[in-house]
Amino acid sequence: MKAEKAGAAGDRPQHPADSNGRSRATASKWVRVMRRIVCLLVLIGFAFPAAASAARVNPQVAGLQVALRAYGLYGGPIDGIAGAATARGVAAFQRRAGLHADGRAGPATRRALGPLGRPLFGRRTLRRGRFGWDVSVLQFLLARRGELVAVDGYFDARTERALRRFQRARKLAADGIAGQRTLAAFWRRPATAVHPVLVRAVTSTPATRVRTLLNYWARVYGVDSTLVRAVAWMESGYQTNLTSSVGAWGVMQILPPTWSYVETVLLGRQVPRTASGDIKIGVLYLRQLLREFGGNSRLALAAWYQGPAAVRKRGVLPETKVFVANVLALRATV
Repeated sequence: MKAEKAGAAGDRPQHPADSNGRSRATASKWVRVMRRIVCLLVLIGFAFPAAASAARVNPQVAGLQVALRAYGLYGGPIDGIAGAATARGVAAFQRRAGLHADGRAGPATRRALGPLGRPLFGRRTLRRGRFGWDVSVLQFLLARRGELVAVDGYFDARTERALRRFQRARKLAADGIAGQRTLAAFWRRPATAVHPVLVRAVTSTPATRVRTLLNYWARVYGVDSTLVRAVAWMESGYQTNLTSSVGAWGVMQILPPTWSYVETVLLGRQVPRTASGDIKIGVLYLRQLLREFGGNSRLALAAWYQGPAAVRKRGVLPETKVFVANVLALRATV
């Protein structure tokens, strides 16, 4: 269950990069700068030659690794290094998608990856609710600077808080929106050393095992496995030991009161605090929400994110609608 509830729309300051009043010269400069960044990263990152693959970290490759992980085709660290495991994952995906299996993540491959395969980092302003490759890269860059965020491509409240901290450290407007100045700041040399983030640091269970558990409990309780996997990915990126600031834990990011509710009301017995137990609790709770809302998956997902009572009382909030749309878009991917 989402640890941070949906907030009212419009409560964040407008980012300079989104202002309708900015000058054409500023806009043109912004486009030129970001095009250079994108082109440079594409040239570095997607050739995958063996001699160069171990040489340097390219953040765009981290976005690729996250997408491959969602498909169960990459189990290594999210380190931004285009190594052999990443190339094998790309080739495996290409074969699955009916593409030429050359191990290179070109435009056709990225399109086939779906929502997590686009857009490249630097091509748009990023804010809470965004979803995609570029958000994965942003999370990777934040994690390299010591932030404990889920590297899963979804710009949630945790990512927003981490971005605000980065902005304050760089003496930028701490609005939690990654526009022109914030994106450019990631390419300046940091004051302290940074280290590649390893997804293994926040998960003790391989992604393939997590998918197996998700499919198992979905089958046991009669819930669509594609829906279960999409919710799990949006919550944690299949990371098993992730804990939010309010105590939501695991793959499904279950809050302690929700865990107790499922144990005492829905199941009638205790469930061990393991990856399997967390997924079991999450699937049971999702099934209950589907029943409460007459099988309407959109309303059930809204209740998962916002809370069932809040959905009934206030309707589906704008931020909740974004979450629901992203989950449904993921169903064909993860």
